[in-house]
Amino acid sequence: MKTDNISTILNQEVLTQLFPKQRSNEFFDALFGDASEGAYDIELCYRGVKDTTLTLELRLHERPNCCLVCNLTQGLPQVFSRHPIIDIKGVVQEIDVLLGDEVNCGEWSLGHTEQQQRNLHVIPIHITLA
Repeated sequence: MKTDNISTILNQEVLTQLFPKQRSNEFFDALFGDASEGAYDIELCYRGVKDTTLTLELRLHERPNCCLVCNLTQGLPQVFSRHPIIDIKGVVQEIDVLLGDEVNCGEWSLGHTEQQQRNLHVIPIHITLA
């Protein structure tokens, strides 16, 4: 399996197109009826490839004058895994297309929320490559 070019293919510009910034507002609008009620903005980023697992991140950046606390983010992997606006399944399908014929995306799962900083929490997306 050839994974050498994955970081080049999945650069930040491409990932931002796959998961645009306005998706955070759409998510909070659906959840609360008002996008301004959201405590964070979501960004899709590349973490790396180890063995046959590609790992991306959903980075939750605290919004100004909001509080990003652990009890707010710990249950998010279960919510994000099935929420139609976040659409992890669709993101993985688009990544599969971008990677071409040499590497295919298989099963995916969301890891546990990781607190990187007080104002930054991360949810890993693990994708099995075949």
